[in-house]
Amino acid sequence: MKFVAFERAKQGTGASRRLRITGKTPGIVYGGDGQPQLIELDHNALWHALKKEAFHSSILDMELNGQTSKVLLRDVQYHPFKQLVQHVDFQRVDARTRLQNKVPVHYVKADESEAVKLDHCVVNHVISELEISCLPSDLPEFIEIDLSGLKKGQSLHLAEVKLPKGVNAVTRGKKNPVLVSVVAPAAEEAPAEAAAAPAPEAKKGKGKK
Repeated sequence: MKFVAFERAKQGTGASRRLRITGKTPGIVYGGDGQPQLIELDHNALWHALKKEAFHSSILDMELNGQTSKVLLRDVQYHPFKQLVQHVDFQRVDARTRLQNKVPVHYVKADESEAVKLDHCVVNHVISELEISCLPSDLPEFIEIDLSGLKKGQSLHLAEVKLPKGVNAVTRGKKNPVLVSVVAPAAEEAPAEAAAAPAPEAKKGKGKK
């Protein structure tokens, strides 16, 4: 994806406020061999781009002063209640340096699994995005995970998923987190809970006078 940025000469709260009034969004691009550079973008174009999943997880082509460079979106600051982007951060990408980035996870074919098709279980997506490490050329737009093999009572862990070539998962805390869990139908859980509950005490009959 490609977007156009312009040099921003002035900085500070007042200058940024005046930019937003004119339909521009202040930002910054940093990293790589160059110095951090102040930029501004057309707000409406940026707003529509941010609605696309790929803009958040793909390497972007940023055109600035007639030159194009590779960058990643690193941070977006939104107004608390207005449809307004207040600031954006981009990081330059070096083709020879591994990067870390979060990418969305797309789960497919759950309806074809034994758990759903035969046992009518509910499939819960525990993780919706995955942090990965790879070279820029290997960065996937998203990771697709096939759930057609799910069975009742089964959970899918990260170690069971084959990641794209050159891509490693970055886990913090749990080494092998659960990605998907399978929950039995509510109709099956209800009788089990009823059986485990104590039987109600019989009401004592009233004695004859």
